[in-house]
Amino acid sequence: MEPIVLSIIIGALSLIAGIAAGKFLFAKNTKKQVEEAELQAQTILKEAELRAETIKKEKQLEAKEKFVQLKAEHDKEVLDRNRKINDAENRIKQKEVSANQKEIALDKQLKENDVIKENLNRQIEVVNQKRTELEKHQEEHIRRLEKISNLTAEEAKAQLVESLKHEAQTQALSLQQEIIEDAKQKANKEARKIVIQTIQRTAAEQTIENTVTVFNLETDEIKGQIIGREGRNIRAIEAATGVDLIVDDTPEAILLSSFDPLRREVARLSLQRLVADGRIHPARIEEVVDKTRRQLEEQVMEIGERTVIELGIHGLHKELVRMVGRMRFRSSYGQNLLMHSRETANLCAVMAAELGLNVKLAKRAGLLHDIGKVPDEETELSHALLGAKLAEKYGENPAVVNAIGAHHDEMEMQYVISPIIQACDAISGARPGARREMMQQYIQRIKDLENLAQAYQGVEKAYAIQAGRELRVIVEADKVTDGDSDKLSFEIAQKIQTEMTYPGQIKVTVIREKRAVNVAR
Repeated sequence: MEPIVLSIIIGALSLIAGIAAGKFLFAKNTKKQVEEAELQAQTILKEAELRAETIKKEKQLEAKEKFVQLKAEHDKEVLDRNRKINDAENRIKQKEVSANQKEIALDKQLKENDVIKENLNRQIEVVNQKRTELEKHQEEHIRRLEKISNLTAEEAKAQLVESLKHEAQTQALSLQQEIIEDAKQKANKEARKIVIQTIQRTAAEQTIENTVTVFNLETDEIKGQIIGREGRNIRAIEAATGVDLIVDDTPEAILLSSFDPLRREVARLSLQRLVADGRIHPARIEEVVDKTRRQLEEQVMEIGERTVIELGIHGLHKELVRMVGRMRFRSSYGQNLLMHSRETANLCAVMAAELGLNVKLAKRAGLLHDIGKVPDEETELSHALLGAKLAEKYGENPAVVNAIGAHHDEMEMQYVISPIIQACDAISGARPGARREMMQQYIQRIKDLENLAQAYQGVEKAYAIQAGRELRVIVEADKVTDGDSDKLSFEIAQKIQTEMTYPGQIKVTVIREKRAVNVAR
């Protein structure tokens, strides 16, 4: 028991001794660390004080430098301001000197002006006196002249004015005639050159068409099938197509007669299919005619598209393209309308190129100028005005619209291509063999020319010669002077130009002949 107690006591003493030794060592280490920390703090404080001192000195130096710089800038500004003030004072002094000199010069000039004014007033007084004396002399001279001539001054002045007026009118008319003749010669020469070049560069075919189509048959037996029992087949064909079928003694042929080429083409194609099929009766006829009409409409569209592509015209409305195709089956005075329009378009393009104008626009207007002849519905408008209305409806250029409406002078020409379209339309229609003209229309035009000239006072006779290309007017020498002859020729030509429609040009010749006849007995 005692050894255990002894061991415990020894252990307790050892523990106490250890704790005491640990506290001692810890206190010693702590004191050492505190001392080291104090030394380090003192070192940092010293370094901070040294750095602060350095920074303070640097800032003081910078402040001194800044002060010196600002002071120098201030001194410079003060010097500049003083220099400007001195310059301004010098300029003011110079202006004062100059103003004084000008004032002295102005006083001198005013004195001189007063002297000149006095001299001028004296001269004006002398001039007024001279004028008064001259007016007295003129009045006296006029009174003497009036006494000698038995005329007042107003009457003499009126006679002189009338004489000068008549002389001036005669000279002006003569000069006007010379200018017009010279301009006509130059213009006709240039226009003839352009027209000849245009015609020579455009190849055209004979395009006369008839209003009758001949449908050839293999045998005369087919005529009976076409006529049908009691003529029912032929009546059905005529009712469906609007074409007259003429069946006569002509061997192996039937005549299709209609003013509308489109209807004749429908009838021809329908007969061709009916004959090939062999089944000819009213129901079959109506079916074939309807089918042929639809196919022909497609063909019309293809013809229009092919035409505009060949002419290089783009952006044309679909309805206008269809109307162009319909021209293939229309004729004007026997001339195929599509061929005429294509020819006109080519002529317009060449002429516009010669004149330096818009070729594409001229060609477009030339192709469309007669679309008023192929309307879907009949109207009371002329074909030119209707064509202009259709072109405007489908968004054509205003120049094209005006050219279409004005190519027969039914609208005022507002664009430079309008007279070109009119001229090319006349060229295409006036070619030999292009059209047929009714004899009655030709005779009526000749009569209208002669009647127009005979309506003027002093005209004795009028003759239209050279197929209406020249009008010779014989006047009474006692009533019409030579000067009046020139005036009469000009007025008749202008009236023909404005009131009549004619191909080419008409030359007006006024003949005045004075005959003195006596008989020796």
